[in-house]
Amino acid sequence: MRLAELAAALDLSAPAVNPEVTGVTHNADWAAPGFVFVAIRGARFDGHQFLDRAAQAGAVAVLGEGLPEGVTSPLPYLTVPGARAALADAAAALAGHPSRALRVVGVTGTDGKTTTSWLTRHLLRAAGLNTGLLSTAGYELPDGQLRHFPAHFTTPEAPQVQATLAEMVAAGAQAAVLEASSHALALDRVRGVAWSVGVWTHLSPEHLDFHGSMDRYFADKRRLIERSPCAVLNVDDPWTAQLRGVAPQEITYSAEGQHADWRAGGVEERSTGLHFHVVSPLGEFDAQLPMIGRFNVANALAALAASAHLGASVEALRSGLASFAGVPGRMQLVPDTRGRRVIVDFAHTPPSLDKALSTLRATTPGRLLVVIGSAGGPRDPGKRAPLGEVATRLADHAFFTEEDCRDTPLNEILAEMERGAREAGRSNFTRVPDRREAIRAAIAQAQAGDTVLLAGKGPEDTLERAHETLPWNETAQAEAALQDEAPR
Repeated sequence: MRLAELAAALDLSAPAVNPEVTGVTHNADWAAPGFVFVAIRGARFDGHQFLDRAAQAGAVAVLGEGLPEGVTSPLPYLTVPGARAALADAAAALAGHPSRALRVVGVTGTDGKTTTSWLTRHLLRAAGLNTGLLSTAGYELPDGQLRHFPAHFTTPEAPQVQATLAEMVAAGAQAAVLEASSHALALDRVRGVAWSVGVWTHLSPEHLDFHGSMDRYFADKRRLIERSPCAVLNVDDPWTAQLRGVAPQEITYSAEGQHADWRAGGVEERSTGLHFHVVSPLGEFDAQLPMIGRFNVANALAALAASAHLGASVEALRSGLASFAGVPGRMQLVPDTRGRRVIVDFAHTPPSLDKALSTLRATTPGRLLVVIGSAGGPRDPGKRAPLGEVATRLADHAFFTEEDCRDTPLNEILAEMERGAREAGRSNFTRVPDRREAIRAAIAQAQAGDTVLLAGKGPEDTLERAHETLPWNETAQAEAALQDEAPR
């Protein structure tokens, strides 16, 4: 694509020069010959500081909201109303708008996004649609192989999103499921995606350091529903009332017996997983889902509703649910030969930890132990004490440890978690700063019939400390701890 074509796609005046454009980025270190560099004014840096670096890397033009006073551009400069929007629109244009060739399901909410996304992907495949996936656990082409981005984003930046969608199309995908985080929506990372269905799971306080308030957090997530021709809405969530009528078409669901298009009843937790009865526009049927946790019934209903909207039959939905293998790091069972249950889960907010521990408590004959930490930096420091309270209220013993402490002293984080426990009158916790040692300590303390929950890291593949980032696999850490215990 020539620069003039890209400018026309962005509704900009024709530039004086017309070089070939091969890509777009907002990171000067990622620029390459033929790239357009987007100068974004961020909270910490202004992209205009890096114009020379982008030019040296071979960039051919700059998009920005206007040159700062005293700054000159070594490259042709095209002024845009919004830099992030321009980054997304340029990425979509350069990729050939791949989402227009797909039926795209977007999933947003505080909790349940990943499980709902993976379930929807699985159900669509069961219905015969070649389906790709982009989630926090990685991305998949229709071949089903899980891949990871090098950058640590909940959702990658717009160029990576568009390139991945194009890769899906090239691999023969007919549909795609995207997990849309609040950051991705607020920062226009998924702008330019042609949604077919927008799914709303649930809203609770999270990332308020970024959004500033619950109202702003809600408004950013609401963008998915505003941009979707069909919305799948959870009527059990109080925030849903503000979403009714926003999308041209809407489908509702309820796991708590409220009136909705899709609803569940007769929920039973058995050794084989969840069993429940579904009432839907397609008729009534019995369903089985091999997962732990009654809250996953809501995720299943959301996935069922979205998949049915895209044409999945009752037979495909039933068989798809029954054959679902689960999500890496989401209530993932680690095999143990000593009669204990070791589970890896991503629960890292007080509500999600409450759900996870309450679920496991109901199905644990022995003691319930939990390993939990809290992220450092400015990321929701207010949740550290509540996490300590929830962990010690619902578990028999909690091991407070690290979880991406970053630039915040780990002892400061752990002290806050301990304060939450002590102010609730509890002392059933142990501080073990090293996460590897905390996992080993919890497993060593567990006996037959006990359950150990390793909470917070889930499928993440790094552990961030103050001055280093370590490769990390929570499941592998648990397996190693269990192996070291094995008789030799």
